[in-house]
Amino acid sequence: MTRLHLSLSRRGLLAATAVAAAASLALVSGQALAQRAKDSVVLGMVLEPTGLDPTTGAAAAIGEIVHYNVLEGLTRIGVAGSVSPLLASDWSSDPDGKSYTFRLRQGVTFQDGSVMDAAAVKFSFERAKAANSTNKAKKAVFDNISSIATPDPYTVILTLNNADATLPFRLGENTAVILSPKSADTTNSNPQGTGPFKFESWQKGSAVTLVKWDGYREPGAIKLKRVSFRFINDNAAQVAALLAGDIDGMPRFGAVQNLAQFQADKRFTVEMGSTAGKGILAINNKKKPLDDVRVRRALMHAIDRKAFIDGVLEGLGKPIGSHAAPTDAGYVDLTGVYAYNPEKAKALLKEAGVSTPLNLTLTLPPPNYARKGGEVIAAMLAKVGIIAKIENVEWAQWLSGPFKGNFDLTIINHVEPLDFMQYANPQYYWGYQSPAFNKLTSQLAEAPRGEARIKLYGDIQRQLSSDAVNAYIFNPAQVAVARKGLKGLWASSPIFANDMSAVSWQ
Repeated sequence: MTRLHLSLSRRGLLAATAVAAAASLALVSGQALAQRAKDSVVLGMVLEPTGLDPTTGAAAAIGEIVHYNVLEGLTRIGVAGSVSPLLASDWSSDPDGKSYTFRLRQGVTFQDGSVMDAAAVKFSFERAKAANSTNKAKKAVFDNISSIATPDPYTVILTLNNADATLPFRLGENTAVILSPKSADTTNSNPQGTGPFKFESWQKGSAVTLVKWDGYREPGAIKLKRVSFRFINDNAAQVAALLAGDIDGMPRFGAVQNLAQFQADKRFTVEMGSTAGKGILAINNKKKPLDDVRVRRALMHAIDRKAFIDGVLEGLGKPIGSHAAPTDAGYVDLTGVYAYNPEKAKALLKEAGVSTPLNLTLTLPPPNYARKGGEVIAAMLAKVGIIAKIENVEWAQWLSGPFKGNFDLTIINHVEPLDFMQYANPQYYWGYQSPAFNKLTSQLAEAPRGEARIKLYGDIQRQLSSDAVNAYIFNPAQVAVARKGLKGLWASSPIFANDMSAVSWQ
């Protein structure tokens, strides 16, 4: 524990030095800030994506930049989680829930000059359904679509294999944005959608800049002319950038240890909300001895969730016991299944025939919850005889390493809502395969709306908990910090997005 405390102390000293320097700089730059144009905004983000196509890339950071800004779907998910029309003007479903009819807005064009119509919707969904598709929602959403009919240019009828009451919500996620057949192939580097902003530039390692699109269907509704997203994964640097005025806000502020400072500073507003995040110690279920459920259960018993949330998240989170968020309808509190119990963890390792010390690698991406959290988790695991060697990697390395199945343990926050269907994919990075789980998801797909579905969702959570697929730790709160006068940023994240269409200076 001494090495852990020394490491955190050094980090705290560096953070304090950076914050002090930024405070001094902020005094110098105050006049410049006062003169900043009120038609532009610079936001901070923790992670830089490797591409800008949310229909092919896994990183939630893609949606933070392009979703609702450049690329749009049939529906829009609001900050409270409600669903409203977007590219669809309205929709209806048959009583059995197996057929949805979407009527599309007319007069909408893509930024490449082509028309947004039923043919574009069909193209986009068939692309997502294709056998070679890497769309995150392929199995959960698009494989359930048995046919796509387009009886006229502005009507789309989706027929499903199994009823899905959540389909309008799912089609509001960034995995379901509508792309133009003309420019879809270049979306990753030059997205051209139907949204209010156009892609302008990407300075790799620094920022992505969007500019207002004059061809947008409601040009008078958009107040901003320019939006930049700057990538700042270091907590001290986030604080420094805000204090110096280099960024105007950070919707998902990571330096929660500095929260009181911003709450007391009249130049800023601080809002706290909820997220759909599931922070986990992901476990490679295909690697020995992690393929033994007793070893995975030992990992779970070795983790003190409350200590993690208090020490890493400054208490701004809730403990979880399965791959579900407390905001989910049908959420079951399973945190008592694997209560913190180091002696139980040791006994399970012994029962599994594991000789200690057990040496594993803990691979950590840049976010603070992972880097700082990794040190905390490693100290906890050491108490039960598991030596977790920390390996810090950048985000692109995480996507090409652990996310491809090359890891022992890693810490990651899964932010997509209701993404439990990833556990039905044996090729997904944690390598889980369970006929019992797959049977439950099949039953859920066929179940009528109401209590039957709620019960099955609870059973799904219990199955994942029983199998200890991963060590489920925290559901983080969202902390949004912005300069006073900046209005419209999301204070909660039902999905990972920064809808800039309603953002303005007042």
